[in-house]
Amino acid sequence: MKINLKHKGQKYRVNLSKPIDISIPIKNGMENPNCFYAPMPEFEPVRAGDFVGSTKEGGGVNFFNIKFNPHGNGTHTECVGHISKKRYLINDSLTSFHHFVKLVSVIPMKQENGDRVITKAQMEAVFSKNETPAIAIRTQPNDDLKRTTNYSAANPPYIHHEAIEYLVECGVEHLLVDLPSVDKEEDGGKLLAHKAFWKYPDIVRKSSTITELFYASNEIKDGLYLLGLHIISLELDVSPSKPVLYKLTKK
Repeated sequence: MKINLKHKGQKYRVNLSKPIDISIPIKNGMENPNCFYAPMPEFEPVRAGDFVGSTKEGGGVNFFNIKFNPHGNGTHTECVGHISKKRYLINDSLTSFHHFVKLVSVIPMKQENGDRVITKAQMEAVFSKNETPAIAIRTQPNDDLKRTTNYSAANPPYIHHEAIEYLVECGVEHLLVDLPSVDKEEDGGKLLAHKAFWKYPDIVRKSSTITELFYASNEIKDGLYLLGLHIISLELDVSPSKPVLYKLTKK
């Protein structure tokens, strides 16, 4: 199915039958990304008397319980409820699911203390005011090991809070990163990037979201796309999510 869209005066055609999935699926066991020491996902069939919810074990249907941590085990989208004392729910925060997005690639800059940081200057070089309401930041180097990397205790790259402030000033409502967090893994609870993005606690941007741990292969070129950002209906601050990109063809 094809639709026509308009962005900043330019008309585009989008083929909705050709989505580009940039989510990392949650699997049973160790073949998942992991961060903040979250336990790995567990998929177990329901067992009740003679019933077993696994066709491999002789059951009539597959009927599994799943145990996982949305923040720690795969692609997820979170709202300000992740850091706030007040209860905010992702199901209430994300109510619009399609947005223009710019995919950009950056190499985090190594600091004197060894940290690798995405800086304000880097964001200024690739993104301008009111360009798109969403941005997807892909870090380099980039390969499919990101699908299974254990980031716990590894001090992975993060985004400087001044870079986040710049993106907010540019009108970004939905921020996507292929990192486990926009903040430093161990920062003493400062959470400067999260707070800057949601303007917490002063002017809370309760409809804005952060998506972490996506993976976009190098075959996907930087540039403008239509984003489909999909979650499940959970009464939590976070949900596993499925961001997909759609190519835009100028008319």
